[in-house]
Amino acid sequence: MAVNTIQILQLSIREQFESLTEKEQRYAHHMARAAWFGARIILEQVSPESRPIFDFIIELYRTCSGDWDAVTGQAGIERQHLQQFLTYAATLLSNVGNYYGSGDQKFTPSVEGKEIRKLASLSPRLDELYSLFSGSISAIPPYSLGFPSDTAQSSYYPGDSISEGEIAMVSKVLEQHSVFPENTRIRRGENKTDFDVLVASVQSDDDENSMRTFPTPDQKGVIRLIRGDHSSALQNICNELTQAADFAANDTQVQFLKKYVESFQTGSLNTYRESQRIWVQDKAPRVENIFGFVEPYRDPYGIRAEFEGLVAIADDNETRLLTRLVEDSGKFICRLPWATAENGGKGPFEKSLFDPPDFSSIHSLAYCSSVIFPGINLPNYNDIRQEHGFKNVIISSRMATESRAQQYPFIDPSEQETFTKHKFPAYYWWVVLHELLGHGTGQMMVETEEGKHNFDINNPPVNPLTGKPITSWYKPGQTWTGQFADLATTVDECRAELVGAYLMDDSELLELFGFTSSSEISAEDLTFNLYQQLGVDGLRGLANFNINTGKWEQAHNRAHFAILKCLLLDGNGVVTVVHDGSAETLRVRVDRSKILPHGKPALGNMLLRLHMYRCTADASSCRSYYEQLSAVVGEYLEWRETVLANKPPPFVFVQANTFLVGENVVLKEYEPTAEGVIQSWAERGV
Repeated sequence: MAVNTIQILQLSIREQFESLTEKEQRYAHHMARAAWFGARIILEQVSPESRPIFDFIIELYRTCSGDWDAVTGQAGIERQHLQQFLTYAATLLSNVGNYYGSGDQKFTPSVEGKEIRKLASLSPRLDELYSLFSGSISAIPPYSLGFPSDTAQSSYYPGDSISEGEIAMVSKVLEQHSVFPENTRIRRGENKTDFDVLVASVQSDDDENSMRTFPTPDQKGVIRLIRGDHSSALQNICNELTQAADFAANDTQVQFLKKYVESFQTGSLNTYRESQRIWVQDKAPRVENIFGFVEPYRDPYGIRAEFEGLVAIADDNETRLLTRLVEDSGKFICRLPWATAENGGKGPFEKSLFDPPDFSSIHSLAYCSSVIFPGINLPNYNDIRQEHGFKNVIISSRMATESRAQQYPFIDPSEQETFTKHKFPAYYWWVVLHELLGHGTGQMMVETEEGKHNFDINNPPVNPLTGKPITSWYKPGQTWTGQFADLATTVDECRAELVGAYLMDDSELLELFGFTSSSEISAEDLTFNLYQQLGVDGLRGLANFNINTGKWEQAHNRAHFAILKCLLLDGNGVVTVVHDGSAETLRVRVDRSKILPHGKPALGNMLLRLHMYRCTADASSCRSYYEQLSAVVGEYLEWRETVLANKPPPFVFVQANTFLVGENVVLKEYEPTAEGVIQSWAERGV
């Protein structure tokens, strides 16, 4: 897919940054530097060519000192062709790799290779870098990220092709030996029956005597743990985190930074888990952060995680309103579909005590990730969440910026102006509920060790789907991601989206947000807009279904389509889609009168199913239900073609940098242009 046009959105941070004290600015500076150094880890996790293309772009900027007009004469390239390459370059930098962060589809330059070769002629270093990616930068296939095949690739499994079955086998052995997989990659060993598990760490294992090894189940090969993956980038991250600790606001921050560094040095995810137990205790910091191998969305097997670094500044006014919601959250949990009289009205499949999380509205200073999410709920470890709590953050600046961007034209023109006016507040509060009560609820049924359960095994709770006592739960050592594998992330996101949507007609909840029958945007209008967004998001999700592989390429998009399909099949006309293939139009229509009697019960039924499958480790039932509901067949394939025909230009974000001048920190923001994006990355020096 060639990149022709993009939407460049600026994530402004100056007002928030200037509200910090000098000490907080210094802390934020070193934390931001640490985040940006993670870019090289992400590049290596995406594709073999991503890093040399990245280096080529930065070297090209340095060669011309950012004077792009001079390049046309020096390289003999027309300005149009140069601009096409700059558009591609900005897209790659924003996505931190040559696959879209949202959707995992490969994108290519719209300019021909001979024109890029002209740029490579400007210096020996450019020519050297070009030789490393000249054959792959425009190669299709691969079409997307996925299990290594003729049509997809994954740098979580580099080198010689490794099968899905072999990945599962190695992953299972790691689980049996209590080796967490998030910061690992797997490659085939020199002996074809051996496998190397590359562990991200500064420290390295230089000889086999220092490596941990396990036999393969058939005893024909060996699985080696080899530390030292991404060593250089992690060392740079550790250096900055160590300096940041000198300007921390409290001892809690010092302690989790120490654990970050120890984990990244040694590769120990047990140490990283310790950092998360401490991090959740850092309540309402002025400068918030997220670091580590966090989200497993891009691993086709669903358990290895991409590195992520986020540093952001809290918005006190917005956070105060979120705090009010947190304080009242208990009553709304009792209104979810699995709630019954016991356990204080929450039912047995909910924690007895909802430990209010730290919930902040933040503005991004440095967000180094292939996807800039609108909201985040961490940590992902369920035992830590249940025992120590969790945090929610809403990236308000990202959401507000996106609301002004060009969107899919799936709303009738007569309703478009009102839809646009109402979209941001409905989207904002949907995401808030998604993070707080979506990811924040649910009690897993667990056998913690043989014979010990977190429920009464002699009188198991009744499954509301069957009316009978539960018959499945998580056995010792089993985890949500391990049991549900490739379904784990999309089902988890779908369940969280459903919680938010299910509650978005609650009049008491909406009044808390400031929406009543007499507010400028009425509560009823906000709910109506939410159902419109369910339709639009479900349709646009089809763009990330790969017809070549028959697989979904993005967890959230699959979830959105499944929700739309649920409303179409079970909502008795609450949402309908009108398709005109010849005119290439799709229109979402919502019947207000059917939202409460039909829309809400349809969402509630789907939510209850996913919740119970998740709580009881019923992966087989979940797979049967969810795969059928998210299947793209028949008319949905026709809709997909129209979706692709109406796809707006992809988002590219330009972010600020901080620089240390003496003892002072200086903030620099950049123009929302391709040139501005490239300059921002070149001046980061990563």
